[in-house]
Amino acid sequence: MATIYMSYILFDSDTRYRLLPFTHTRPIADIRCGIYTMRERWEHLLKEKTSTLTASYLQEVYPAKTDNNNIYINAAVFATEELAQLISHLQAGECLATGDIVIAVSTTDGIGSIDDIKTDIAGLKQKQVEGEIKCLANVWDIFSLNDYAIRADYDTITKDRISAPIPQHITVTGKSHIFIEEGAVINAGCIINATTGPVYIGKDSEILEGSIIRGPLALCEHSVIKMGAKIYGATTIGNGSKVGGEISNAVFFANSNKGHDGFLGNAVIGEWCNLGADTNCSNLKNNYDEVKIWDEHNNRSIKTGLTFCGLMMGDHSKCGINTMFNTGTIVGVSSNIFGAGFPEKFVPSFCWGGADGMTTYSFDRAMDTAARMMARRNVQMSDAERSMYRHLFEHTTKQRELFAH
Repeated sequence: MATIYMSYILFDSDTRYRLLPFTHTRPIADIRCGIYTMRERWEHLLKEKTSTLTASYLQEVYPAKTDNNNIYINAAVFATEELAQLISHLQAGECLATGDIVIAVSTTDGIGSIDDIKTDIAGLKQKQVEGEIKCLANVWDIFSLNDYAIRADYDTITKDRISAPIPQHITVTGKSHIFIEEGAVINAGCIINATTGPVYIGKDSEILEGSIIRGPLALCEHSVIKMGAKIYGATTIGNGSKVGGEISNAVFFANSNKGHDGFLGNAVIGEWCNLGADTNCSNLKNNYDEVKIWDEHNNRSIKTGLTFCGLMMGDHSKCGINTMFNTGTIVGVSSNIFGAGFPEKFVPSFCWGGADGMTTYSFDRAMDTAARMMARRNVQMSDAERSMYRHLFEHTTKQRELFAH
């Protein structure tokens, strides 16, 4: 009997507009929440590689790969073993859904663009999934669902595996909920409490002396917690990131730095970001009111339904020492913030300045800075990535003009 080859393609829906600034530079599939990115979770459970159907200007960086048999999966949906099983058994012409949310579609035809998805799935045989399905619906879900995601990912990634030994020179409680990968280093004087949630310490990561950790925590590959740091759950430190100071319920995607003292809570930090020494980010209003944030796509302020909501910072953005961010601040891609006082609660992409005024951050200068930071990790920006950033620069000009002061 001939083997049937299946292509799995993770698609972006209109949800991508509610996940800005992070979906400016990546598909939803490559958002990290928990130990895994959304893509890594699907690939682990499906035991197959995936490709991507996303916005056209991102497609060259994240290409789609189709075959005669294709399953398109909603990248905003959190993968589970149950969903992976249901999806792997979908027949051509069938659609898996929960309520009005499409989870997956099986088709022998390729879908040309994300704009075609709704049209192409109309009339397909729909199979409803019972029970609660977790999805990324808004940008703040990345940190607010991180507790759920770390716990679920921890169970998946540690199943039938044995942790490396816990060093005797650290203090631990809840040792049965700590998993240490090969090559990880935990230095003397560290305190880890895993009774409040699991603690995952990734391959070749390091926790420096005197750090205090309260789970759930995901410390991903090659990441570092600096000396004397205080880390509360539910926090994810993405691959290659370095963090210090006080952090609570924050998600770092990858290769970003918060290396010094200062508070960050209920926050999401993209890739290649740097927070200067003693940067502090408010996550609670003085009157305990609901936090509002700026909806970049619809150009309006929206309610989050949250009392705690801090900073959301897009890829390649930086801030100088002693920077202060207000509750619910959104910073776009490749902005450089510095100076006294609080910057605006929305800083568009490619901005330079602070509370005293903002101007456009020259595209070439921004790319030069990005290249220098990436070179420190032996990474080089591709021509396709540079074109992606050029597109973003040109399509956010009106925002910079609107918010310049």
